[in-house]
Amino acid sequence: MGLAAMALWRLSEAAFGQAVTGGDKWTRRLGSLGLAVFYTVICIGVVQTALVGGSAGGRPGDETSKEYTARVLAWPLGRVLVGVVGAVLVVVGVVIVVRSVMRKFEGNLRTGEMSPTTRRVVAGLGIVGGVACGVVAAVAGLFVLLAAVQFDAGRAKGLDETLRSFAATPAGPVLLIAAALGLLVFGLYSFCEACWRKAPEHGASAEQPSEAPGWETRPGVP
Repeated sequence: MGLAAMALWRLSEAAFGQAVTGGDKWTRRLGSLGLAVFYTVICIGVVQTALVGGSAGGRPGDETSKEYTARVLAWPLGRVLVGVVGAVLVVVGVVIVVRSVMRKFEGNLRTGEMSPTTRRVVAGLGIVGGVACGVVAAVAGLFVLLAAVQFDAGRAKGLDETLRSFAATPAGPVLLIAAALGLLVFGLYSFCEACWRKAPEHGASAEQPSEAPGWETRPGVP
């Protein structure tokens, strides 16, 4: 439900603009649209893994993702559509990682209301969680993009298979555990953002512009 709500929120920002200075700019709207796509894909992956993959006799969520990808590839311009979705996920993932490392997300928070210790904890959660979320998004996007380029639905992977693909790397299970823990940290940061995110009623209106003129986004979206 939380991921679905995030997707709807970002979609509303793309349609009506963000509640910050310059929120009606097309760059901000495009950024919100990209994040809406990101949260939608992740939400679908989680639902597939929880319901389809976990049901008795059901197909794994990865197989369902491949089936959906195959259907879209069969549409007129379906290959282009799949490629666009993959590219959006890659771009969003990279932006999430960069903004997280640069701590841009702090410009969207009411840090003045935090104690020094709380601010350090929230910053750590934002950096670690944002990087993990961005990497997972970028890797998933690469698989989708590869499916479009090679016209092979078998290249697409669901969220569960994307995470399992980390286990095939030289780092093996260590990297998989790190990715899982990173996503957990991202969830904790999301809770912190819900508590301290700037909003017009807290003074982040036209008279108080946000820090970054580019995408006004969370570390992860990321």
